[in-house]
Amino acid sequence: MKYISLIAVLLGLSVFGLSVNADVVLQSKDEVQGTWRLQTTKNSLNDRRPVMREDVWDFKGDKVTITHIPREGTYYDQPPVAYDVVEGKLKVDILGGSRFDLFTVVEKGDKNMTLKGKFGDYYFFDKK
Repeated sequence: MKYISLIAVLLGLSVFGLSVNADVVLQSKDEVQGTWRLQTTKNSLNDRRPVMREDVWDFKGDKVTITHIPREGTYYDQPPVAYDVVEGKLKVDILGGSRFDLFTVVEKGDKNMTLKGKFGDYYFFDKK
């Protein structure tokens, strides 16, 4: 009887834990429109060494322009690429082909947004 009770409690906690960490499901492109400054990236939420970033992502209409990308002591700007909302996730095209990045919105507020990349990396944004 103790084992059944223990299993029931563990099962209940696991279901509760999954519902607490639910991702934000985007309904439309309007939810991300505007200019967002990428503050930091992390390989995981528990990563103790965030990478400081300075990129600016500007979502306008059907395009996103990423500017002020640090590279080898200087900065460069990426030409605009198409983006879309697919099944509640943010799909951003990659330059030069038919590939794309797919981001899950982990947290979204009026002034901040956290995206999770398809390889588990996290992007922390503040709205400009």
